[in-house]
Amino acid sequence: MARSGIQFQKGLSLPEFQRLYGTEEQCEAALEQARWPDGFRCPRCNGQEHGLVYGRRLKRYQCRTCSHQATLTA
Repeated sequence: MARSGIQFQKGLSLPEFQRLYGTEEQCEAALEQARWPDGFRCPRCNGQEHGLVYGRRLKRYQCRTCSHQATLTA
């Protein structure tokens, strides 16, 4: 299993980690940037246009081209 580049940043102290990723919104933004550095890309059709679907626990990104749903952690 690969090491998490976010969790194991060299030289990152616990207070610095909490400052960068201490809230749910900060973590979500960091994951989104890590997964889609150039903006959303559908894993099925490579489309860029998407809508948001809020479900039970996870926010899903739904491609407007093929209707495929993706999450930040899938």
